[in-house]
Amino acid sequence: MSFKDISQIAGSAMAAQTVRLNTVASNLANADSVSGNENDTYRARKPVFAAVMNEGPNADSGGRVQVLDVVESAEPLRKVYEPDNPMANADGIVFYPNVNQVAEMTDMMSASRAFETNVEVLGRLRGMQQSLLKLGES
Repeated sequence: MSFKDISQIAGSAMAAQTVRLNTVASNLANADSVSGNENDTYRARKPVFAAVMNEGPNADSGGRVQVLDVVESAEPLRKVYEPDNPMANADGIVFYPNVNQVAEMTDMMSASRAFETNVEVLGRLRGMQQSLLKLGES
C-alpha cells in the first residue's frame, strides 16, 4: 500500500468523523427544543458510512470512507403534558426531540478519538516519509 493510499484512507475517515461530529452538535443543540405538533419537531440525525474499496488494477491498494447519507432517527418523540408551555397544542401537549443526550456525548467522544487516531496515522506517515528521504541522503 502506498503512502498516497494511506493518506487517502485517513483523510476520508477524518472527513467522515467531521460529519459525525457535526450531526452530534446539531442533535445536542436541538435537544431541548419544543414544538406543538409532531411534524415540526426536530428529529435526531445520524450519518451512514460505507467503506468504498478501490476498483480496477489498484483494487488491493485500499479505499476510502464515504458518507452515504445523514438520516433521521426513527425513535419516537417525547410527548409531555405542559399546558402552561406557550408551544403546547390544544390538549396541552408539547413534543420534544428524540435526542438521547448521553448517547450523543458518547458518540461525540468516539468520533473525536477516531479523528485523533487518523491525525496520528498521518503524523506517523509523515515521519516515515521523512525517514525515507534521509535514507536517500546517505
